[in-house]
Amino acid sequence: MKKITIIAGARPNFMKIAPIIHVLNEKKAKGEDIGYRLVHTGQHYDKKMSDDFFSQLKIPPPDINLHCGGGSQAEQTAQIMVAFERDLLENPCDLILVVGDVTSTLACAIVGKKCNTKVAHVEGGIRSGDMSMPEEINRIVTDSISDYFFTTTDKANDNLIQGGVSRDRIFLVGNTMIDTLLAQMPDFVPPQLPETQKIIEGKYLVLTLHRPSNVDDPEKLKKLLEIIDNSTGGVAICFPAHPRTKKMLEQLQIQLHHMVMLEPLGYLEFNYLVQHSKGVITDSGGITEEASVMNIPCLTLRNSTERPETVEKGTNVLIGEQLDKIPEYIHQMLYGSWKQYQGIPYWDGKTATRIVETIISLPG
Repeated sequence: MKKITIIAGARPNFMKIAPIIHVLNEKKAKGEDIGYRLVHTGQHYDKKMSDDFFSQLKIPPPDINLHCGGGSQAEQTAQIMVAFERDLLENPCDLILVVGDVTSTLACAIVGKKCNTKVAHVEGGIRSGDMSMPEEINRIVTDSISDYFFTTTDKANDNLIQGGVSRDRIFLVGNTMIDTLLAQMPDFVPPQLPETQKIIEGKYLVLTLHRPSNVDDPEKLKKLLEIIDNSTGGVAICFPAHPRTKKMLEQLQIQLHHMVMLEPLGYLEFNYLVQHSKGVITDSGGITEEASVMNIPCLTLRNSTERPETVEKGTNVLIGEQLDKIPEYIHQMLYGSWKQYQGIPYWDGKTATRIVETIISLPG
């Protein structure tokens, strides 16, 4: 039997592994000699950032939770490496499947290679060019040691080839996050909001912030939120606050008149908000993908993106440090016209099938 260990640890990972697990279960049910083990590193330990995703996305409970939440980047990386090495030695496999670009991805890829186990990187090859982002370092290091790469676009393929990866190890398959989005869209549900926080469907914006460059500097965060709050002409802004952002907000003396502050939401609730909004303002990469496919206007508060296809063929606009342009773009979201989603090759809901069929065909 071919044995696979699947790694997940942070919110984006769960959306990416769910369709792969579903296809693996289907293949096993049809007699394919393949098995998998799900390792949850515990990188995200908030219930809304982790546990709810297992039930909403119909992912089975993990075979083990390493409980490696908290600490600095270095501390968390070290915790995951120590815990996963112990688990891998007790439960050897033929292939380790890491996804995305979070700390767990990097840590488990390093451990896998040092234990002489093949590593496949789902979402390999994407680059932002911004080395101040921890995720960019995670991507580069993971790709430098992985054996196989499942990519989302031709651009990701080019990045890998330019980095010296041979073409026979690269497989253009599409985007598993979009598999999950398309499969779960019929099940989106409105979040339960307090009576004091009612919003009118189709007449609000969604805001998410968590990048250190946007939330770690109190003065910058305050200025950013005040500009957004003052630019909507009274339209509500639904703001599910990431724990990192919420902690910083508690330290600020700031009056926000149109922000509807929410706890972190489950997958089905959050994407319901996005689907029925006038637009999204974010610094997240994954949300730009989902908003594009749902054809929802998206404004990204970053100087660069590892997902250029969302700008070229999606609904995403990069604004970077040009905060003075925020009012203009928000007005366009609310009252003007916005570019439409043009479709991205292989983002068709069948990516996980292509991944699993490729894994089955790999040697060993």
